[in-house]
Amino acid sequence: MAVSYKPQLNYTDFKDLTEQIHFQSSEGKIWFGEQRMLLMNLTSLGAFRREIVNSMGAERAKGFFLRLGYLSGLKDAELARKLRPHCSELDIFLAGPQLHSLKGMVKVIPLEIDLDQETGDFYGRLEWIDSWEVEICKTELGQMSEPACWVLLGYACAYTSSFMGREIIFREVSCRGCGDEKCIIEGKPAEEWPDAKEFSRHFKADPIIEELYDLQEQLNSLRSTLQRQQGQYYGIGQSASYNKVCKMIDKAAQGKVSVLLLGETGVGKEVIAKSVHLRSERADGPFIAVNCAAIPPDLIEAELFGVEKGAYTGANQAREGRFERAHGGTIFLDEVIELTPRAQATLLRVLQEGELERVGDNRTRKVNVRVIAATNESLEQAVEQGRFRADLFYRLNVFPVQIPALRDRLEDLPLLVGHFLEKFHAQYEKRTLGLSDKALSLCMSYHWPGNIRELENVIERGVILTDNNETISQDALFVTPPATDKQPGERIDEEGNMRSGPPEGGTSSWSDTILGAGISLDEVEETLMRQAMEQANQNVSKAARLLGLTRPALAYRLKKSGILVES
Repeated sequence: MAVSYKPQLNYTDFKDLTEQIHFQSSEGKIWFGEQRMLLMNLTSLGAFRREIVNSMGAERAKGFFLRLGYLSGLKDAELARKLRPHCSELDIFLAGPQLHSLKGMVKVIPLEIDLDQETGDFYGRLEWIDSWEVEICKTELGQMSEPACWVLLGYACAYTSSFMGREIIFREVSCRGCGDEKCIIEGKPAEEWPDAKEFSRHFKADPIIEELYDLQEQLNSLRSTLQRQQGQYYGIGQSASYNKVCKMIDKAAQGKVSVLLLGETGVGKEVIAKSVHLRSERADGPFIAVNCAAIPPDLIEAELFGVEKGAYTGANQAREGRFERAHGGTIFLDEVIELTPRAQATLLRVLQEGELERVGDNRTRKVNVRVIAATNESLEQAVEQGRFRADLFYRLNVFPVQIPALRDRLEDLPLLVGHFLEKFHAQYEKRTLGLSDKALSLCMSYHWPGNIRELENVIERGVILTDNNETISQDALFVTPPATDKQPGERIDEEGNMRSGPPEGGTSSWSDTILGAGISLDEVEETLMRQAMEQANQNVSKAARLLGLTRPALAYRLKKSGILVES
């Protein structure tokens, strides 16, 4: 449906936007919805812009700042759709100019807007008053030779293109930053601009960036080759605790000693085991991983050490076990504590003598296998309880490595998130905009009892529930957001004053407030009904819909409480 904006219309009411602003002073954070925001003085931004222009040149700097605004516009277009799902096309679109004003970037006066999402037709003409970019040009750069509002322009292009579902380009037809009387922008579909292709190049990485990407790609290729040659693969992480593990593994890999990996479930013990294998002289040999807990106790010996034909009912043919398949390489025994006593005895013989006998066979077979074992329980306690052989424990415990839990290396979490996002983007053939700032903050404060495996599952859920070019919210990650110690912080009310706690009607602590004030359930119900009736102009049916009740049910409660008197 085609809609038009005329100057006499009022668009100054954007309370729904101001309610999204929350200050967490104790945490040093400001939130706008799920986006983390910053308050920065204009002088710093001006100095930064001057340095970029001087370093890259005006043309490349222009592309840099256009792309900066473009990313911001994409985020706000997504937010506008979420905040105004049932509003008109025009009201949703005007959230962009309103957000520009609300953020202190520029006062936007829409002069003319014609849009039709069904046909894709669009034309917009707007005036920018007191642009922050014009102001820093006056103080830091002086008068420019061409329009100077680069960030604002990139924002307008991205916001409108996302809103319309097609490429819309805005251009500054006049700009105070280059001596004009006013800052005026016009926007229309890309094909209606004669220089659209040339202008669109600004939204792509410039030659310097492309060269850096090419060099980075070559470096990654060389590094991958080196890793294949030397086996230097340790998974993902840069934290001190993880680097310490990597250094230990690097030393263990060069020898022939058995390695015992300790750590909670889901910390990535198999990844570390592969690291040992790839870094060792056995890298060209097989790597066989076995989850001992997943094999029935009566079959564990046959699975690990092989079986001869007729050894037991169902053994119709001879077959080699996992150890024989791992000959010349490495075998990883996860949950080694689950081995039966007989399997433990056979494993000890393999470690000491390098030989084994298949189940039902009397012939000894030589095997050359390096053993890496793992457990999330204490083998020492299992020895004390008689569940695990002491001599086998001492043989495995020559080189123990404690792998830290995810909560002890949270600085690695953003890297892991990025890795899993790329994995699931490819798997589900979609591309999200990543985690919202608030979702990432929640992840950084979560305990992660399931460690990296749990994180992987959470990210997969987020990718599944989030549409293309949308940000993954905290609700998409967790069915019920985990509790944290974070305080709700302060907010800006509709008069622009700072208040403590969530906005009225918020869901963070209203129940605590009610209980703390000693308000009864009857009082809460009566207050809600009176408020609903007031909003519905005393229309019982409309008030019932607001409260999610049927009309008879609400009428009964109204009469019972004395709010509605029978005539």
